[in-house]
Amino acid sequence: MRGRVENIMKRVKRSKKLEERNVNDPFKKLDKDVNVEILMKLPPRSIARLHFVSKHLSSIILDKEFTKLYMTRSSTQPRHLVTVNGGHYYVKIQRFHSISPEYPLSSNHNKVSCKLDPYGLSLPYEFHPPVRGLICGRYGIKMIVGNPSTGQFVFLPRVKTTKKNILSVFGYDPVNDVYKVLCMTVVTKRSNISRGVMPCDAMSEEHQVITVGGAKEKWRMIECKYPHRHYSECQGICRDGVMYYLASYKEKRSLMSFDLSSEDFNVIKLPEVEVLQQFGELVDHAGKITIATLGRRGPVDLWVLEDVNKEVWSKSVVVLPSGADRFERFYTFMLRGILATGEMIFAPITSTNPFYFLCYNPEGEKFRRIVIDDIVHYSDPIQVFVDHVESCMVL
Repeated sequence: MRGRVENIMKRVKRSKKLEERNVNDPFKKLDKDVNVEILMKLPPRSIARLHFVSKHLSSIILDKEFTKLYMTRSSTQPRHLVTVNGGHYYVKIQRFHSISPEYPLSSNHNKVSCKLDPYGLSLPYEFHPPVRGLICGRYGIKMIVGNPSTGQFVFLPRVKTTKKNILSVFGYDPVNDVYKVLCMTVVTKRSNISRGVMPCDAMSEEHQVITVGGAKEKWRMIECKYPHRHYSECQGICRDGVMYYLASYKEKRSLMSFDLSSEDFNVIKLPEVEVLQQFGELVDHAGKITIATLGRRGPVDLWVLEDVNKEVWSKSVVVLPSGADRFERFYTFMLRGILATGEMIFAPITSTNPFYFLCYNPEGEKFRRIVIDDIVHYSDPIQVFVDHVESCMVL
Protein backbone atom coordinates (compact mmCIF):
# COMPACT_ATOMS: atom_id res chain seq x y z
CA MET A 1 0.00 0.00 0.00
CA ARG A 2 2.80 2.38 0.93
CA GLY A 3 4.53 1.74 -2.37
CA ARG A 4 1.37 2.54 -4.34
CA VAL A 5 0.96 5.84 -2.47
CA GLU A 6 4.59 6.78 -3.17
CA ASN A 7 4.11 6.07 -6.89
CA ILE A 8 0.98 8.22 -6.96
CA MET A 9 2.83 11.06 -5.21
CA LYS A 10 5.66 10.85 -7.77
CA ARG A 11 3.17 11.08 -10.64
CA VAL A 12 1.51 14.09 -8.99
CA LYS A 13 4.86 15.83 -8.60
CA ARG A 14 5.76 15.16 -12.25
CA SER A 15 2.34 16.44 -13.29
CA LYS A 16 2.84 19.63 -11.29
CA LYS A 17 6.29 20.17 -12.79
CA LEU A 18 4.82 19.72 -16.28
CA GLU A 19 2.05 22.21 -15.53
CA GLU A 20 4.57 24.72 -14.16
CA ARG A 21 6.72 24.26 -17.24
CA ASN A 22 3.73 24.89 -19.50
CA VAL A 23 2.73 28.00 -17.52
CA ASN A 24 6.28 29.35 -17.61
CA ASP A 25 6.77 28.46 -21.26
CA PRO A 26 8.51 31.55 -22.73
CA PHE A 27 7.42 30.64 -26.28
CA LYS A 28 3.77 30.99 -25.26
CA LYS A 29 4.25 34.75 -24.95
CA LEU A 30 5.36 35.07 -28.58
CA ASP A 31 3.19 35.26 -31.67
CA LYS A 32 2.88 32.08 -33.72
CA ASP A 33 4.64 33.68 -36.71
CA VAL A 34 7.63 34.54 -34.50
CA ASN A 35 7.81 30.98 -33.15
CA VAL A 36 7.63 29.59 -36.67
CA GLU A 37 10.46 31.90 -37.75
CA ILE A 38 12.57 30.73 -34.81
CA LEU A 39 11.93 27.05 -35.57
CA MET A 40 12.71 27.48 -39.28
CA LYS A 41 16.26 28.55 -38.38
CA LEU A 42 16.95 25.51 -36.20
CA PRO A 43 18.33 22.11 -37.26
CA PRO A 44 15.88 19.17 -37.14
CA ARG A 45 17.54 17.65 -34.06
CA SER A 46 16.89 20.81 -32.03
CA ILE A 47 13.29 21.00 -33.24
CA ALA A 48 12.68 17.40 -32.14
CA ARG A 49 13.97 18.24 -28.65
CA LEU A 50 11.81 21.32 -28.38
CA HIS A 51 8.81 19.14 -29.12
CA PHE A 52 9.31 17.52 -25.70
CA VAL A 53 10.24 20.74 -23.88
CA SER A 54 7.57 23.21 -24.95
CA LYS A 55 3.90 22.23 -25.20
CA HIS A 56 3.21 25.43 -27.11
CA LEU A 57 5.93 24.75 -29.70
CA SER A 58 4.92 21.10 -29.90
CA SER A 59 1.56 22.07 -31.39
CA ILE A 60 3.40 23.95 -34.15
CA ILE A 61 6.01 21.24 -34.73
CA LEU A 62 3.39 18.50 -35.12
CA ASP A 63 1.38 20.59 -37.58
CA LYS A 64 1.67 19.15 -41.10
CA GLU A 65 1.76 22.64 -42.57
CA PHE A 66 4.93 23.47 -40.62
CA THR A 67 6.53 20.19 -41.70
CA LYS A 68 5.77 21.02 -45.35
CA LEU A 69 7.12 24.56 -44.92
CA TYR A 70 10.36 23.23 -43.44
CA MET A 71 10.58 20.62 -46.21
CA THR A 72 10.14 23.29 -48.90
CA ARG A 73 13.07 25.26 -47.53
CA SER A 74 15.25 22.15 -47.14
CA SER A 75 14.51 21.10 -50.73
CA THR A 76 16.46 24.12 -51.96
CA GLN A 77 19.49 22.92 -49.96
CA PRO A 78 19.88 19.17 -50.67
CA ARG A 79 22.68 17.37 -48.87
CA HIS A 80 24.71 14.17 -48.99
CA LEU A 81 23.76 11.54 -46.41
CA VAL A 82 26.32 9.01 -45.13
CA THR A 83 25.19 6.15 -42.88
CA VAL A 84 27.69 4.29 -40.69
CA ASN A 85 27.17 1.33 -38.38
CA GLY A 86 30.16 1.41 -36.05
CA GLY A 87 31.40 1.45 -32.50
CA HIS A 88 32.52 -1.31 -30.17
CA TYR A 89 32.05 -4.99 -30.92
CA TYR A 90 29.18 -5.50 -28.45
CA VAL A 91 27.59 -2.04 -28.61
CA LYS A 92 27.10 -0.66 -32.09
CA ILE A 93 25.90 2.85 -32.86
CA GLN A 94 24.21 3.96 -36.09
CA ARG A 95 25.54 7.32 -37.20
CA PHE A 96 24.20 9.64 -39.86
CA HIS A 97 26.29 12.41 -41.42
CA SER A 98 24.36 15.08 -43.31
CA ILE A 99 26.87 16.96 -45.47
CA SER A 100 26.53 20.17 -47.42
CA PRO A 101 27.77 19.71 -51.03
CA GLU A 102 28.94 23.34 -51.12
CA TYR A 103 30.65 23.38 -47.72
CA PRO A 104 31.77 19.77 -47.07
CA LEU A 105 34.12 20.56 -44.15
CA SER A 106 33.68 18.48 -41.00
CA SER A 107 32.60 21.57 -39.07
CA ASN A 108 29.54 21.84 -41.34
CA HIS A 109 28.41 18.23 -40.88
CA ASN A 110 25.13 17.58 -39.08
CA LYS A 111 25.88 14.41 -37.11
CA VAL A 112 23.28 12.24 -35.42
CA SER A 113 24.02 9.03 -33.49
CA CYS A 114 21.39 6.61 -32.26
CA LYS A 115 20.79 3.03 -31.15
CA LEU A 116 18.37 1.24 -33.44
CA ASP A 117 17.78 -1.81 -31.24
CA PRO A 118 16.45 -1.97 -27.68
CA TYR A 119 19.32 -4.25 -26.63
CA GLY A 120 21.99 -1.89 -27.92
CA LEU A 121 23.12 -4.25 -30.69
CA SER A 122 22.27 -1.84 -33.51
CA LEU A 123 22.22 -4.46 -36.25
CA PRO A 124 23.82 -3.47 -39.57
CA TYR A 125 20.65 -2.44 -41.37
CA GLU A 126 20.85 -1.95 -45.12
CA PHE A 127 19.21 1.38 -45.86
CA HIS A 128 17.20 2.42 -48.89
CA PRO A 129 17.75 5.82 -50.52
CA PRO A 130 16.07 8.50 -48.38
CA VAL A 131 12.71 9.86 -49.53
CA ARG A 132 11.48 13.29 -48.42
CA GLY A 133 13.67 13.30 -45.32
CA LEU A 134 12.85 9.78 -44.08
CA ILE A 135 14.84 6.60 -44.52
CA CYS A 136 14.02 2.89 -44.33
CA GLY A 137 16.35 0.11 -43.27
CA ARG A 138 16.14 -3.67 -43.39
CA TYR A 139 18.02 -6.47 -41.65
CA GLY A 140 16.62 -9.82 -42.70
CA ILE A 141 12.89 -9.59 -42.02
CA LYS A 142 13.29 -6.72 -39.55
CA MET A 143 12.49 -3.25 -40.89
CA ILE A 144 12.68 0.25 -39.46
CA VAL A 145 11.66 3.68 -40.71
CA GLY A 146 13.01 6.88 -39.26
CA ASN A 147 14.24 10.42 -39.58
CA PRO A 148 18.05 10.44 -39.80
CA SER A 149 18.09 14.18 -39.09
CA THR A 150 16.50 13.73 -35.66
CA GLY A 151 17.57 10.18 -34.80
CA GLN A 152 13.99 9.00 -34.27
CA PHE A 153 13.17 5.51 -35.59
CA VAL A 154 10.18 3.19 -35.34
CA PHE A 155 10.00 -0.54 -35.95
CA LEU A 156 7.68 -1.95 -38.61
CA PRO A 157 6.01 -5.33 -38.22
CA ARG A 158 8.29 -8.12 -39.37
CA VAL A 159 7.93 -9.15 -43.00
CA LYS A 160 5.63 -12.15 -43.41
CA THR A 161 8.21 -14.57 -44.74
CA THR A 162 11.05 -16.78 -43.66
CA LYS A 163 12.88 -16.43 -46.97
CA LYS A 164 16.19 -14.60 -47.22
CA ASN A 165 15.96 -13.54 -50.86
CA ILE A 166 14.19 -10.24 -50.21
CA LEU A 167 13.96 -6.95 -52.06
CA SER A 168 12.34 -3.99 -50.36
CA VAL A 169 11.80 -0.47 -51.73
CA PHE A 170 10.81 2.64 -49.78
CA GLY A 171 8.74 5.48 -51.22
CA TYR A 172 6.26 8.30 -50.76
CA ASP A 173 2.73 8.44 -52.16
CA PRO A 174 1.94 12.13 -52.86
CA VAL A 175 -1.70 11.40 -53.69
CA ASN A 176 -2.52 10.04 -50.23
CA ASP A 177 0.35 11.80 -48.41
CA VAL A 178 1.75 8.57 -46.94
CA TYR A 179 5.00 6.61 -46.96
CA LYS A 180 4.95 2.99 -48.08
CA VAL A 181 7.29 0.02 -48.25
CA LEU A 182 7.11 -2.60 -50.99
CA CYS A 183 8.62 -5.97 -50.15
CA MET A 184 9.09 -8.97 -52.44
CA THR A 185 10.29 -12.46 -51.64
CA VAL A 186 11.14 -15.48 -53.75
CA VAL A 187 9.37 -18.75 -52.99
CA THR A 188 11.44 -21.70 -54.17
CA LYS A 189 9.22 -24.77 -54.38
CA ARG A 190 10.55 -28.14 -53.25
CA SER A 191 9.40 -29.70 -56.52
CA ASN A 192 11.73 -27.35 -58.40
CA ILE A 193 14.63 -28.25 -56.14
CA SER A 194 13.99 -31.97 -56.63
CA ARG A 195 14.04 -31.44 -60.42
CA GLY A 196 17.38 -29.66 -60.16
CA VAL A 197 16.01 -26.21 -61.07
CA MET A 198 18.30 -23.46 -59.76
CA PRO A 199 16.86 -20.90 -57.30
CA CYS A 200 17.59 -18.11 -59.78
CA ASP A 201 14.78 -19.51 -61.96
CA ALA A 202 12.23 -18.83 -59.24
CA MET A 203 9.84 -15.91 -59.53
CA SER A 204 9.05 -13.20 -56.99
CA GLU A 205 5.81 -14.80 -55.85
CA GLU A 206 5.14 -12.78 -52.69
CA HIS A 207 4.43 -9.07 -53.01
CA GLN A 208 3.61 -7.14 -49.85
CA VAL A 209 2.96 -3.50 -49.02
CA ILE A 210 2.76 -1.66 -45.74
CA THR A 211 1.63 1.92 -45.12
CA VAL A 212 3.92 3.56 -42.58
CA GLY A 213 2.09 5.08 -39.64
CA GLY A 214 -1.28 3.72 -40.65
CA ALA A 215 -4.00 3.13 -38.07
CA LYS A 216 -3.74 -0.62 -38.65
CA GLU A 217 -0.12 -0.89 -39.67
CA LYS A 218 0.38 -4.34 -41.18
CA TRP A 219 1.69 -6.02 -44.31
CA ARG A 220 -0.85 -6.58 -47.09
CA MET A 221 -0.43 -9.16 -49.86
CA ILE A 222 -0.99 -7.66 -53.31
CA GLU A 223 -1.22 -9.15 -56.78
CA CYS A 224 1.28 -8.66 -59.58
CA LYS A 225 0.20 -9.44 -63.17
CA TYR A 226 3.79 -9.56 -64.43
CA PRO A 227 5.68 -12.64 -63.19
CA HIS A 228 9.23 -11.46 -62.66
CA ARG A 229 12.32 -12.17 -60.59
CA HIS A 230 13.68 -9.27 -58.60
CA TYR A 231 17.40 -8.70 -58.04
CA SER A 232 17.76 -8.61 -54.26
CA GLU A 233 21.28 -7.19 -54.50
CA CYS A 234 20.08 -4.10 -56.41
CA GLN A 235 18.70 -0.92 -54.85
CA GLY A 236 15.35 0.45 -55.90
CA ILE A 237 14.51 4.15 -56.01
CA CYS A 238 11.34 6.24 -55.82
CA ARG A 239 10.44 9.26 -57.95
CA ASP A 240 7.15 11.17 -58.07
CA GLY A 241 5.13 8.49 -56.31
CA VAL A 242 6.50 5.59 -58.37
CA MET A 243 9.03 2.95 -57.30
CA TYR A 244 11.54 1.56 -59.78
CA TYR A 245 13.76 -1.52 -59.56
CA LEU A 246 15.58 -3.87 -61.94
CA ALA A 247 14.27 -7.40 -62.48
CA SER A 248 14.12 -10.27 -64.94
CA TYR A 249 10.88 -10.44 -66.95
CA LYS A 250 10.37 -13.02 -69.70
CA GLU A 251 14.06 -13.88 -69.44
CA LYS A 252 15.08 -10.29 -70.14
CA ARG A 253 16.46 -7.69 -67.80
CA SER A 254 13.77 -5.05 -67.39
CA LEU A 255 12.84 -2.04 -65.33
CA MET A 256 9.85 -2.65 -63.07
CA SER A 257 7.69 0.18 -61.79
CA PHE A 258 5.18 0.23 -58.94
CA ASP A 259 2.68 3.07 -58.59
CA LEU A 260 2.27 3.77 -54.87
CA SER A 261 -1.19 5.27 -55.25
CA SER A 262 -2.88 2.62 -57.43
CA GLU A 263 -0.48 -0.13 -56.25
CA ASP A 264 -0.15 -1.38 -59.84
CA PHE A 265 2.99 -2.90 -61.36
CA ASN A 266 4.27 -2.19 -64.86
CA VAL A 267 7.19 -3.31 -67.04
CA ILE A 268 9.50 -0.93 -68.89
CA LYS A 269 11.70 -2.42 -71.59
CA LEU A 270 15.41 -1.66 -71.59
CA PRO A 271 17.28 -0.77 -74.79
CA GLU A 272 18.39 -3.80 -76.79
CA VAL A 273 21.99 -3.50 -75.65
CA GLU A 274 23.90 -6.53 -74.41
CA VAL A 275 25.69 -4.69 -71.62
CA LEU A 276 22.40 -3.61 -70.03
CA GLN A 277 21.32 -7.26 -69.80
CA GLN A 278 24.33 -7.97 -67.60
CA PHE A 279 25.41 -4.80 -65.80
CA GLY A 280 24.11 -1.48 -64.58
CA GLU A 281 22.79 0.12 -61.41
CA LEU A 282 19.83 2.44 -60.93
CA VAL A 283 20.86 5.97 -59.98
CA ASP A 284 19.00 9.22 -59.50
CA HIS A 285 20.14 11.59 -62.23
CA ALA A 286 18.78 14.94 -61.05
CA GLY A 287 15.28 13.51 -60.83
CA LYS A 288 15.53 11.25 -63.89
CA ILE A 289 15.63 7.46 -63.70
CA THR A 290 19.04 6.41 -65.00
CA ILE A 291 20.91 3.14 -65.38
CA ALA A 292 24.68 3.61 -65.10
CA THR A 293 27.29 1.13 -66.26
CA LEU A 294 30.85 1.62 -65.07
CA GLY A 295 33.79 -0.52 -66.13
CA ARG A 296 37.19 -0.62 -64.53
CA ARG A 297 38.94 2.63 -65.39
CA GLY A 298 36.59 2.98 -68.32
CA PRO A 299 33.90 5.45 -69.34
CA VAL A 300 30.54 5.73 -67.60
CA ASP A 301 27.54 4.96 -69.79
CA LEU A 302 24.35 6.71 -68.68
CA TRP A 303 21.02 5.40 -69.98
CA VAL A 304 18.36 7.97 -69.09
CA LEU A 305 14.63 7.21 -69.18
CA GLU A 306 13.29 10.28 -70.98
CA ASP A 307 9.67 9.14 -71.41
CA VAL A 308 8.17 6.43 -69.20
CA ASN A 309 5.00 5.86 -71.25
CA LYS A 310 6.78 5.66 -74.61
CA GLU A 311 9.82 3.84 -73.14
CA VAL A 312 12.19 6.38 -74.68
CA TRP A 313 15.81 6.14 -73.52
CA SER A 314 18.77 8.37 -74.27
CA LYS A 315 22.44 7.54 -73.84
CA SER A 316 25.38 9.70 -72.86
CA VAL A 317 28.97 8.75 -72.16
CA VAL A 318 31.20 10.37 -69.56
CA VAL A 319 34.91 9.72 -70.06
CA LEU A 320 36.80 9.90 -66.78
CA PRO A 321 40.29 11.40 -66.85
CA SER A 322 43.20 9.08 -66.22
CA GLY A 323 45.93 9.56 -63.65
CA ALA A 324 47.41 7.20 -61.08
CA ASP A 325 47.33 9.90 -58.41
CA ARG A 326 43.53 10.16 -58.69
CA PHE A 327 42.41 6.69 -59.78
CA GLU A 328 44.79 4.33 -58.09
CA ARG A 329 41.81 2.49 -56.63
CA PHE A 330 39.02 3.90 -58.77
CA TYR A 331 37.73 0.47 -59.75
CA THR A 332 36.51 0.03 -56.14
CA PHE A 333 34.14 3.01 -56.51
CA MET A 334 30.52 3.04 -57.63
CA LEU A 335 28.40 5.85 -59.01
CA ARG A 336 25.81 6.78 -56.36
CA GLY A 337 24.04 9.62 -58.12
CA ILE A 338 24.23 12.74 -60.27
CA LEU A 339 23.30 16.14 -58.91
CA ALA A 340 21.32 18.82 -60.74
CA THR A 341 24.64 20.63 -61.27
CA GLY A 342 25.90 17.62 -63.26
CA GLU A 343 28.36 16.63 -60.55
CA MET A 344 28.75 12.83 -60.24
CA ILE A 345 29.13 11.24 -56.81
CA PHE A 346 31.34 8.13 -56.51
CA ALA A 347 31.52 6.19 -53.24
CA PRO A 348 33.90 3.33 -52.42
CA ILE A 349 32.56 -0.21 -52.33
CA THR A 350 34.86 -1.02 -49.41
CA SER A 351 35.73 1.29 -46.53
CA THR A 352 38.77 3.55 -46.68
CA ASN A 353 40.67 5.04 -43.77
CA PRO A 354 39.85 7.87 -43.43
CA PHE A 355 36.60 7.46 -45.30
CA TYR A 356 36.03 9.68 -48.33
CA PHE A 357 33.98 9.81 -51.49
CA LEU A 358 34.65 11.56 -54.80
CA CYS A 359 32.74 14.28 -56.62
CA TYR A 360 33.46 14.71 -60.32
CA ASN A 361 32.34 17.61 -62.49
CA PRO A 362 32.50 16.53 -66.19
CA GLU A 363 32.22 20.12 -67.41
CA GLY A 364 35.39 21.26 -65.70
CA GLU A 365 36.91 17.78 -65.49
CA LYS A 366 37.63 18.39 -61.84
CA PHE A 367 37.58 15.99 -58.91
CA ARG A 368 37.21 16.82 -55.26
CA ARG A 369 37.25 14.63 -52.19
CA ILE A 370 34.84 14.81 -49.27
CA VAL A 371 36.57 13.31 -46.25
CA ILE A 372 34.78 12.25 -43.08
CA ASP A 373 37.49 12.19 -40.42
CA ASP A 374 35.70 10.32 -37.63
CA ILE A 375 34.95 7.21 -39.72
CA VAL A 376 38.07 5.09 -39.22
CA HIS A 377 36.87 1.47 -38.94
CA TYR A 378 37.45 -0.55 -42.09
CA SER A 379 34.72 -3.04 -41.16
CA ASP A 380 31.99 -0.45 -40.61
CA PRO A 381 29.15 -0.81 -43.17
CA ILE A 382 28.92 2.58 -44.92
CA GLN A 383 26.37 3.88 -47.43
CA VAL A 384 26.35 7.18 -49.32
CA PHE A 385 23.19 8.84 -50.67
CA VAL A 386 22.76 12.08 -52.62
CA ASP A 387 20.01 14.71 -52.73
CA HIS A 388 18.97 14.11 -49.14
CA VAL A 389 16.40 16.61 -47.83
CA GLU A 390 16.46 17.24 -44.08
CA SER A 391 13.07 16.95 -42.38
CA CYS A 392 11.83 18.04 -38.96
CA MET A 393 9.07 15.41 -38.89
CA VAL A 394 8.54 13.93 -35.44
CA LEU A 395 7.63 10.25 -35.49
